[in-house]
Amino acid sequence: MASLATTAAAAAATSPLLPSATKHRVSLSTSPSFSLPPLSSLKCLRSSPLVSHLFLHQKRSSVRVSTAGYSTVASPNCLASDPDQLKSAREDIKELLKTEFCHPILVRLGWHDAGTYNKNIEEWPQRGGANGSLRFEIELRHAANAGLVNALKLLQPIKDKYSGVTYADLFQLASATAVEEAGGPKLPMKYGRMDVSEPDQCPEEGRLPDAGPPSPAAHLREVFYRMGLSNKEIVALSGAHTLGRSRPERSGWGKPETKYTKDGPGAPGGQSWTVQWLKFDNFYFKDIKERRDEDLLVLPTDAVLFEDPSFKVYAEKYAEDQDEFFKDYAEAHAKLSNLGAKFDPPEGISIDDGPAKTAPEKFVAAEYSSGKRELSDGMKQKIRAEYEAIGGSPDKPLQSNYFLNIMIVIAVLAFLTSLFGN
Repeated sequence: MASLATTAAAAAATSPLLPSATKHRVSLSTSPSFSLPPLSSLKCLRSSPLVSHLFLHQKRSSVRVSTAGYSTVASPNCLASDPDQLKSAREDIKELLKTEFCHPILVRLGWHDAGTYNKNIEEWPQRGGANGSLRFEIELRHAANAGLVNALKLLQPIKDKYSGVTYADLFQLASATAVEEAGGPKLPMKYGRMDVSEPDQCPEEGRLPDAGPPSPAAHLREVFYRMGLSNKEIVALSGAHTLGRSRPERSGWGKPETKYTKDGPGAPGGQSWTVQWLKFDNFYFKDIKERRDEDLLVLPTDAVLFEDPSFKVYAEKYAEDQDEFFKDYAEAHAKLSNLGAKFDPPEGISIDDGPAKTAPEKFVAAEYSSGKRELSDGMKQKIRAEYEAIGGSPDKPLQSNYFLNIMIVIAVLAFLTSLFGN
């Protein structure tokens, strides 16, 4: 079995979105005695000419996958992941990222498990999506998934440690954590995904995008619309190319080495889309737009983001405004990670406690007694809370000073009392 360092070197050399392919036979085996069963015996495997762009689809080739040191046996459904174990697993993933620089391949792993979703199929798990099916040999053999066995080997010790976490959740947790730890946005993730239990429940091959289609824009729409994603989400998700690099011996794309990749980290070599290819930022869009550095990679499906009018409006915005990119990417990534998933509980599990709740500001009446200016919405909320505290229930913002209102009410009541008394 390959050492963890060797596995990590391979992992760090991969983009989360890059097509990973070879023109000839590819061996990913770390054990010369291992071989997969004949294709005729694999119920979930079908032929497909597609090669992934956004999900690192491989060109068609004969691929051997070694599962040495990694378990792909069927496991019973886990109805829900344990929240405490999910939190602990996230901390272990953070430590893994610090030492192995495997951010790109972990992002790719989550994307590939979710990216088989077909919105036109209602049944689970036939509809595909984030269900942990990628752990089975039959799906690992799909051309799109060549090399992802390295990501599985990196995560398997964490899965062994936390048996109360499903594979489906672990893949998405690793993907989201990798984005965040690389400097990306905080993702609004939820967990509780159920795992498929048998290789027969894997999706057929051919649901992931092509790296070099004749019409890049049309192809991207065909694939991502099938998943229920929009033009904005296509462009935002493409921005994850800010991570990783391409190796020509694996994908047929890119240079063997550039000034940005010759020293690693991980195994040196390949061609990246950005200078800092382990940092999540909006330089993917900036560099594609400018194209000033021949050492940075631009694929046809990257270039089309600034050529297609419907894509260009978002690509231009993201090149100028990283905050907008982060906001839209976070929403798109979270949506992708939920595609096809079956949650238990149905609403999912949150492992983010959110910002600490501070004690409400004490209401000091004297500070708000002036009637010379319009009250702010926040002040109206405070006053409304004071009303409710003494049994009142105002149903609209106050239009004038609280204490002036009280004086008017008292005066009116006094007048009415005097009038009816007489």
